[in-house]
Amino acid sequence: MKAIIYRDNGDPDVLRLVDRDLPTPGPGEVRVRIAVSGINPTDWKARSGATGSKQFPEVTPHLDGAGTIDAVGEGVDRSRVGQRVWLFLAAAGRPTGTAAEFTVVPAERAVPLPDEAGFDIGASLGVPALTAHRALTVDEDGPRRLRPGALDGKVVLAAGGAGAVGHAVIQLARWAGATVISTISGPEKARLATAAGAHHVINYREGDPAAEIREIAPDGVDIVAEVALGANLALDMAVLRTRGTISTYGNDGGKPVELDAMRAMVLNTRFQFVVLYTVGSEALAAATQDVDAAVRGGALPVGEEHGLPLVRFPLARTADAHRAVESGAVGKVLVDLTS
Repeated sequence: MKAIIYRDNGDPDVLRLVDRDLPTPGPGEVRVRIAVSGINPTDWKARSGATGSKQFPEVTPHLDGAGTIDAVGEGVDRSRVGQRVWLFLAAAGRPTGTAAEFTVVPAERAVPLPDEAGFDIGASLGVPALTAHRALTVDEDGPRRLRPGALDGKVVLAAGGAGAVGHAVIQLARWAGATVISTISGPEKARLATAAGAHHVINYREGDPAAEIREIAPDGVDIVAEVALGANLALDMAVLRTRGTISTYGNDGGKPVELDAMRAMVLNTRFQFVVLYTVGSEALAAATQDVDAAVRGGALPVGEEHGLPLVRFPLARTADAHRAVESGAVGKVLVDLTS
């Protein structure tokens, strides 16, 4: 089979297209013929060494993907052969991710994909959707699970709604009944956030964004899903309600975080930092179940008309796909494994 591998951390040029033997699923595992592999910032950060040195002599990258189960290991129901699935955390703690024609994962990391959902949707779930779910379910006064109506009466601020996680935050929050506000940096990203389902979009580079958000939510925002904590914390604190939550899954731009501790205490602010690798099995199981329900309800479509443009590369150009993600390509970068 064809696979992308790297043996050393570094820039995208360390990625190589090679031939490898077909993997065999072990006990509790399934083998998936990959149709589409999804790339997230965490994938290039792992490859570059930004999040630590690689754990294995050879790594096939990418956490997310979608395809069809073609073999199962001992202890897995054989009726799963032929099942369409989406994968999450495929390369977490393992040397083989989804940048290959076939990969092997624990059976629970291969979630059934309904027939009405294409592989592009499946490959775009994983990190973005599960992160978004976590961000929306940690508020002290909010639900721990998402379903239609779970966020009725809540106001959610999705920072960077044109990004993959921001897009999923908008879609899941809207599906669950929240009023959704998204901050964006210009007209094109405003169009995308609106297409994703945001009720209101605010350009944080113009005017008085805090006043605009307060006009929409006079009592303040219940949950902020934050991608750039250092850059946006002052705005977040200016619009957060008492006992509100800031769920942060990134610090894009790397600006140091300067916290007004007294204001945070007076508001009884909850800060929740989110990363899937250490979130725990219970939270992951809940998130996959709720995301599955949202997919089946048609709540997580992708494509430019739904606010998430798809940027595609063939497997042989995976290095270029990584460069696109690193350079901030708008939308979801996908690698096609089938022609």
